[in-house]
Amino acid sequence: MPPTKGPVTDHDRAAVTTGRGHGTPERVTVNLTPRAWHALEATVQRTGDTKTETINRALQVYNYLDELMHSGGAVYVQDPNGKPERLKIF
Repeated sequence: MPPTKGPVTDHDRAAVTTGRGHGTPERVTVNLTPRAWHALEATVQRTGDTKTETINRALQVYNYLDELMHSGGAVYVQDPNGKPERLKIF
């Protein structure tokens, strides 16, 4: 932590945890459905990333896919049998 006078503040923590230097992080509170919570927990366990890192990546991927699809693009995934399937996000 940066040296401070008095208790450590969220601003002090943000100065240390900004990661890649893209500015001060925004603190957000969300209510997750049980399905989303289980998906977050499973992803954290599988990847070893923190919940914050996982949510940040998920939002970036969602934004990319949303921009791509709104500009007329399409995303396909391949099932285990090699069959392509168009990804649909509602």
